[in-house]
Amino acid sequence: MTWQDPVPFLRGTAWVDEDGRAVRADPAGMARLPWETAQRALLPIGVRLEFTASPGTRAVEIRYRADVPDGPAGLRELAHCFALWEGDTCLHEAFTEPAEEALVRVSLPGGTGPFTIHPPESQAPVILGLRAVGGTVSPAPPRPRWLVHGDSITEGWLSTRSARSWPAVAGRALGLDPVNLGYAGSARGELAVAQQLAALPADLLTLAFGTNCWSGVPHSAPLLYETTRAFVALVRRGHPDTPLLVLSPLLRPEAEATANALGATLDDLRTAMEEAVRDLAAAGDERLALLPGRDVLGAGHLADGLHPDDAGHARVAAAVTAAVRHEVALGARALSRT
Repeated sequence: MTWQDPVPFLRGTAWVDEDGRAVRADPAGMARLPWETAQRALLPIGVRLEFTASPGTRAVEIRYRADVPDGPAGLRELAHCFALWEGDTCLHEAFTEPAEEALVRVSLPGGTGPFTIHPPESQAPVILGLRAVGGTVSPAPPRPRWLVHGDSITEGWLSTRSARSWPAVAGRALGLDPVNLGYAGSARGELAVAQQLAALPADLLTLAFGTNCWSGVPHSAPLLYETTRAFVALVRRGHPDTPLLVLSPLLRPEAEATANALGATLDDLRTAMEEAVRDLAAAGDERLALLPGRDVLGAGHLADGLHPDDAGHARVAAAVTAAVRHEVALGARALSRT
């Protein structure tokens, strides 16, 4: 059995650094990012292997090395697990231990797929190679690329599996390749991040930040209004006609009517972000769409008062899926008029 190069099988990747790690920020631009953003970018959130198998293939073996980067740990702490999915169904989970170099075997159920393997995230594994047992595996056909930027909610915190985060669920529903650029503790409209998004190829973009502008580094409503306009303007330098969906902050009960250090409630900040998006759309950006976040979730969908549980992530995914499908339909009509 010959080891195959894993790169053609990888999905959800943005950049690969000089050590072969899939990272979620431009290695050449890390110094321009806030510390917490750069640290979260070292974790391969949403990176996965997608492949088809020949009849009779019994398993896939994956050779990898794992290294826990410095920085804050995620809330979704699982055993070191390689999970096999087919569509929306988890078929099998193979548990191992993080190691400098190790091998894991993931059994296949028969059939040809396509299959997806979600590696563990918090130990930042680097996939070194893969090989089929009893047959062959080939990279799955590529899908349109969807860049999703946000905070810990976009990263998938408090979903029980990485495949149950809202970008992963919506990506499967839409037939897209989600690239998860959620940064826990960050995502406050950092303009350096907007410039990096502008430089990445994309067929669709979604921005879902704002809740960390209430706490952490507080924003006033006028500041977030201007930050949103500036962020979108920089993204548009690289993606002038790409459909772009903005999801305003989801429900956060403690913050809705409580003023931050600059006197803004989360409701004030949400309103400012939504006004900025509407004003940009009214000024002629026909591929810019808004999904108001306030009513997407109820308090019962929040596992800790902030992060959704699995059912909450599914609700966000359903709302985003519907909004994207609506935007694509509107965009097709708009383009037909030009």
